[in-house]
Amino acid sequence: MVSLALDSAALAETYDRVSDRQFNHGKLLIEDLQVSPGERVLDVGCGTGRLGAHVAELVGPSGEVVGVDPLPLRVALANKRGSSFRAAVGRAEDLSQFADGSFDVVFLNSVLHWLPEKLGPLREARRVLQRGGRLGISSAARERPHEVERVLEHVLSSLGLSGTAEASGSTPHKVTSDELTSLLVQAGFPQPRLQIRTFTDHFTDTEDVLAFNLASSFGNFLSNFAPADAERVRAALEAELERRRTPEGIRLQRHLIFAVARADG
Repeated sequence: MVSLALDSAALAETYDRVSDRQFNHGKLLIEDLQVSPGERVLDVGCGTGRLGAHVAELVGPSGEVVGVDPLPLRVALANKRGSSFRAAVGRAEDLSQFADGSFDVVFLNSVLHWLPEKLGPLREARRVLQRGGRLGISSAARERPHEVERVLEHVLSSLGLSGTAEASGSTPHKVTSDELTSLLVQAGFPQPRLQIRTFTDHFTDTEDVLAFNLASSFGNFLSNFAPADAERVRAALEAELERRRTPEGIRLQRHLIFAVARADG
């Protein structure tokens, strides 16, 4: 089970440093949403606010960007950015601090795969959007797992730990494109547009890979294993990752669903 209690100041600061990948694919999501000057935008699961601050520049002084995130340490960093972006502690399941129809755009960048129940958060997003408002989502694709997840599954199998992938704490609540389409329609987004995009990352070394996954999972990566098993998994994972080293670094691919939809009405 994913815990929100494992985050720390060090992990939050590390995430702020190593989250270029989430930030860069988030900018693609924002391009898909065609965010314009003067619009009011909600960033659900804003983390340390890098993408929210970028969107604040796009909407300009006549617009507004606010964010919510369940991790207070990351919200604190987001509010130090000195831009017009502001963040508060909050959860995707409960956006009651915002009025009905109060946003032009809502987005969840690398967030949905952390939510065990998805229809409620999507309905909340629909509620706070005005009619015709846009929702944008990027999320790990269950039909095309990230390469690091396939590597980890291989490692677990080799160690006799098959069937314990959920204990890895890595994007545990993924959906397929078809499942997300159905959820969006149920939530009030009748004609969503979805595509899967593939990203190739190069990490400096195995420590870089592990630090990225630990900070991105707010401390959950490998956290549910007993200490001895976690050490075995880590050592075997490092060895397997080294097999993917290229002159540019350790090469790993990610596959993300990008979804954009308009609120009905």
